[in-house]
Amino acid sequence: MCGILAVLGCSDDSQAKRAKFLQLSRRLKHRGPDWSGIHQYGDNYLSHQRLAIIDPASGDQPLYKEDKSIVVTVNGKIYNLEDLRKNLSS
Repeated sequence: MCGILAVLGCSDDSQAKRAKFLQLSRRLKHRGPDWSGIHQYGDNYLSHQRLAIIDPASGDQPLYKEDKSIVVTVNGKIYNLEDLRKNLSS
């Protein structure tokens, strides 16, 4: 299972705070050794440590909307992937 860390509304925007966040993120590495991604926006931080079971070549996170106005990190599996793929391709 992946590791997800979020720090929201942290008013300290110093390099020391960023270093502490990176240290905390690395502590989740055992939850997802295949990929590590971090996003910072103002005083909000997101980190994702990915365990790649299906499709290890892609799936980097956090995920971004095309215009980067929305950023999310998720953990999960789409169980009806093949049905969705068939419906979307037709």
